[in-house]
Amino acid sequence: MGILAREIVDGSSMQRALTRITYEIIEQNKGVDNLVFVGIKTRGVYLAQRLAKRMEQLEGVKVPVGSLDITLYRDDRHQADHTVEPTVTSADIDFDINDKHVILVDDVLYTGRTVRAALDALMDLGRPKRISLAVLVDRGHRELPIRPDFVGKNIPTAVNETVHVAVEEYDGNEGITLE
Repeated sequence: MGILAREIVDGSSMQRALTRITYEIIEQNKGVDNLVFVGIKTRGVYLAQRLAKRMEQLEGVKVPVGSLDITLYRDDRHQADHTVEPTVTSADIDFDINDKHVILVDDVLYTGRTVRAALDALMDLGRPKRISLAVLVDRGHRELPIRPDFVGKNIPTAVNETVHVAVEEYDGNEGITLE
């Protein structure tokens, strides 16, 4: 018996959600001053790059994009052992985050443990003025008191379901599926 996956968001709807997030960030930040993006690998980095590109199209300003690599488990994978904490294995951030508004970007928000690890890593790198969280999908089931500031789609799920975000740059196709 194979795993049944059904598309819940197509590529064009995903792009519209990212455009909406971009407008919300600009509005909340009152422009793009002191703004930087940090994507959580893998798909969060591509989403952060897309947000920065859209922001450049809208505001004419190039916003820096960095990345964090957090290992142990993907928050959208149920089979993981949740008693072990995720850790940051590398950071590719070649700009100063001190006194910046850091937008942390991830594809799926689930338990909140990956985001907590990313927050710890950012604080080790400097003292941002503010950190906001942008996620394409919030699927619920939080284990930590973490709430996204910008959400593309709220997709209520059962604990045994898996949300998969596909991005063209990495997966060769676009969309969000539920298994």
